[in-house]
Amino acid sequence: MKSSLSVWSMHKYMYSGEMDNEQFIEFTATTGAKGVELLSVFWKEDGREEERIHAALQRTGLQMACFGASNNLALADPEARRAQLLNITSSVDRAVLFGAQVVRVFSGDKEQDVTYEDAKTWIIAGLKEAASYAENKGIKLCLENHGLFAGKADQVLEVIREVHSDHLCSTFDTGNFLLVDENPSEAITKLKDYVAHVHIKDFAIVEDGYSGTIYTSLEGKKFTGHIPGEGSVDLPYILRELKNNNYTGWLTLEYEGDEEQKEGSTRSIHNLEAYLAAL
Repeated sequence: MKSSLSVWSMHKYMYSGEMDNEQFIEFTATTGAKGVELLSVFWKEDGREEERIHAALQRTGLQMACFGASNNLALADPEARRAQLLNITSSVDRAVLFGAQVVRVFSGDKEQDVTYEDAKTWIIAGLKEAASYAENKGIKLCLENHGLFAGKADQVLEVIREVHSDHLCSTFDTGNFLLVDENPSEAITKLKDYVAHVHIKDFAIVEDGYSGTIYTSLEGKKFTGHIPGEGSVDLPYILRELKNNNYTGWLTLEYEGDEEQKEGSTRSIHNLEAYLAAL
């Protein structure tokens, strides 16, 4: 297993324009991570992005662990869903360009009166088409446990099994299960045979009045992002389960805490590397 850093860990810098993908890759090289995860939401359509990223990867010696689609297939409008499918297929093409083997995908977010049963139909149809495209390109799509429509392990399993493709697997996000009030250590026992990519993330419960960033679970519990291994996720247990199941893929760090993002991400990678060394 190898560590990588997701550009989402730098989202404040990316949204403000203080950092671009090239600078993110160069920063990641200082953390000790072996790879990077880029996201479609931060791709620049200026004709030179591919060249800049290739050059940065070559300079730093980092690998592209994953290219993440930022899609939402739970939309009632068929034309809108078609645009979201294009987000996935273009992410597959970029994964091929940069030598990644996996593309992270989402199911979708609840909007207005959309029901789970309606959304599931659209999600499965979209992912079936996307998985076929990915198969032709030699890429695996990895569905992240995220949001209401595929946040829980059983939902992820249901979607993967109904799509019924070897090219749709799981991006196992260690922290997101807490936000749907599920124990990550129990979730890994359900999903470990389907995992082809991992997001390392941690949250800790906070009391009312906490002044930092708060994530509220479905049951109303309040969490804040934390350095992996210092929050509520039993990271050593999950890493042992992955190792015992012969997982050899990427562990992509997503830092969502309130420390300055460069410092928090660096500390997080160092923690993860220490856990890996102790396995």
